[in-house]
Amino acid sequence: MAWHGSTLVGFDLETTGTDPLEARIVTASIVEVDGDGQVRRRRDWLADPGIRIPEQASAIHGISTERAAAEGRPVREVADEIAKTLAAYWEDGVPVVAYNASFDLTLLAAELRRHGLPSLEERLGGTAIGPVVDPYTIDRAVDRYRRGKRTLEAVCGEYGVVLEAAHQAAADALAAVRVAVAIAERHPQVAGLDPAELHERQIGWYRVWAEGLQAFLRGKGDAEAVVDSTWPLRETVAAAV
Repeated sequence: MAWHGSTLVGFDLETTGTDPLEARIVTASIVEVDGDGQVRRRRDWLADPGIRIPEQASAIHGISTERAAAEGRPVREVADEIAKTLAAYWEDGVPVVAYNASFDLTLLAAELRRHGLPSLEERLGGTAIGPVVDPYTIDRAVDRYRRGKRTLEAVCGEYGVVLEAAHQAAADALAAVRVAVAIAERHPQVAGLDPAELHERQIGWYRVWAEGLQAFLRGKGDAEAVVDSTWPLRETVAAAV
């Protein structure tokens, strides 16, 4: 059976900011979807990130510093549980779907490092994480010249996927799965890959995109522009304490 007709797991974080090495987890969701598109399991988390949540971030996901402190669990516990859950799915060979995966997975890895917890790779016996399915990376590769935004909301519109509540972790995680399936249904070259092959292709697609963006920025006069080309997990040595 093709990967998009089997069980998939959506993953999304809502956070304190846009730098995955500096931002902290505020909310998270992992949604298991069966081959018929039905939600079979769902786990949600609200974390106290241990720092103030900027107003700009609160305006997006709706969680204030005060609410996170009053209702959220320690972010160390939340990060550990998320990592344990994802690792269990990977051990079973289930693809994890995350829109702009390099952000969410790098941020999670940075949180694990920050709190002295085992890395994602360590939880998998030292092997690389995966398979990961990133509709953002795939869509840019298979429909490179389409005009318009590539936000989750915009891509949902392109593929006819209903996004119930943008920037709510559970809704975004489920939408990411449905967009991944819709992309595979439209593009046979994606549907025909097995999860491991698709994972490897995305590494290359992401690198090509990043190198192209870096060249563009340098051509516009930013001679020192650097766009990280690693996917789905960036180096986290510089994660802030």
